[in-house]
Amino acid sequence: MAAEPRTMMQSQQSWTDDVPLCQMCGVGAAPNFVYSPDGKGSQSRPIEDRHLRLRGEDGCFLYGVFNGYDGSKVADFAAQCLTAELLLGQLNSSHSDNDVRRILIQAFDVVEKSYFNTIDDALAKKAHLSNYLMPHNESQKVQERLKELEQEVSGGATAVVALILNNKLYVANVGTNRVLLCKSSSDGQNQVLQIGRPHSTDNEDELQRLAALGVDAARIRQAGQITGQTSTRRLGDYKVKINYNEIDLLSAAKAKPIIAEPEIHGSHPLDGVTGFLLLMSEGLINALESAHGPEQVNQEIVAMVAAELAQQTNLEAVAQSVVDRVKRLHHDVFVSGRQRATYCSRHEDMTLLIRTINYPLADSALTPTQGGRIYPVSVPYSNSQSTSKTSVTLSLVMPSQSTLTNGTNTASTLEENTPTPGSQSPSATLQSTNTQTHSSSSSSGDGSLFRQRGSQAVQPDETGRVPPYVDFTQFYRLWGADNNDGQSSQGGLGPQ
Repeated sequence: MAAEPRTMMQSQQSWTDDVPLCQMCGVGAAPNFVYSPDGKGSQSRPIEDRHLRLRGEDGCFLYGVFNGYDGSKVADFAAQCLTAELLLGQLNSSHSDNDVRRILIQAFDVVEKSYFNTIDDALAKKAHLSNYLMPHNESQKVQERLKELEQEVSGGATAVVALILNNKLYVANVGTNRVLLCKSSSDGQNQVLQIGRPHSTDNEDELQRLAALGVDAARIRQAGQITGQTSTRRLGDYKVKINYNEIDLLSAAKAKPIIAEPEIHGSHPLDGVTGFLLLMSEGLINALESAHGPEQVNQEIVAMVAAELAQQTNLEAVAQSVVDRVKRLHHDVFVSGRQRATYCSRHEDMTLLIRTINYPLADSALTPTQGGRIYPVSVPYSNSQSTSKTSVTLSLVMPSQSTLTNGTNTASTLEENTPTPGSQSPSATLQSTNTQTHSSSSSSGDGSLFRQRGSQAVQPDETGRVPPYVDFTQFYRLWGADNNDGQSSQGGLGPQ
């Protein structure tokens, strides 16, 4: 039998390794993890997330986060192919906003078509063998070959790409990853803009698009997933692109329902902006939402990043510290047995890409992952458009005796304990970030998310005490646990 031809993905070199990296960018990552009842656990499969952080010519920068599933083939292919379609002279400073949008859409179209070209032969062989009337003695051999072909053609990815050209930001999104643009003002406030909405089964615009094709949107919303994924736009995934008529939820569609067409946002001018850009994989977002609920995820991530930027001297360390922090929060909620513990039995791959925009890094200081642990402190805030009382978790950094290596600390593990000298008291730096959040489609708030107490004095209760402004309950609980005090948060750790 003649040797089978190698696919494009098997033979193509990772030439993107030779493209200059952007030095104003850092990436943190953590693999998927499944917890056992005792709080330990293991990685269930190889990491499938991928990312881009490249510097092109003519002031062009390209960033991307790719969330692969059922393997990393599509994420790998998309990262390489998009680079070829965007950084080989297709873009230059003379291009208008419309030109850039058109080039981005074309690039994603090329990625999708080129990927399916690489698996055409395998799909044809799979279809042939599936219809083959095999003799009994060949059954096992054919089934094994079908399994091999299925592994070769299966899988997909969601992708979010950020492009900076002429000091303007453009975002192209396919799926459920997220982009935040944080702008810092001179008075210390951070305006947070979520650029675009995820293409998911709870996105009303996407449900209307599917309904127009004949799909039952109510069933999609109720199911929450389509072939195991929440995304309604994806790269690759032949099952929902070629065989969608065989999928119950999609069988009524008059045309291809799951598409790879990106939604383009921008341009967003960056002249005079001080802040940072965040690209996050769905796994990072879901892990924090599982631990704390979805209401303040953007604010929490921005607060963590700003706190690390104020302490770290290296962007790679900043990004990794934030990912480690989210991983720790997720794990701690699971082992706590609290109400949200049932949502935290596992997490997917997590990736965070940070790109600073005229944002200064700290010279040198104690950091949560370089010799200290972050402890949460709950601080209330009010929103002009909401009457509900809400709190945001800020960070109190405690010193420890961990050893630094080359200015960075090794990545922490779930089994790791952070030793803290018994003589030290909880009096280290309080790190906080004032934030206000907007969406690219709607505005929430008037720029005064965090507010101080009103001028009217707070009246004491019958014991002569006034209500606390900052809730240290969780801080004292974790401090006591780490120092083996054997006392609960109600048992004398806090001021009496």
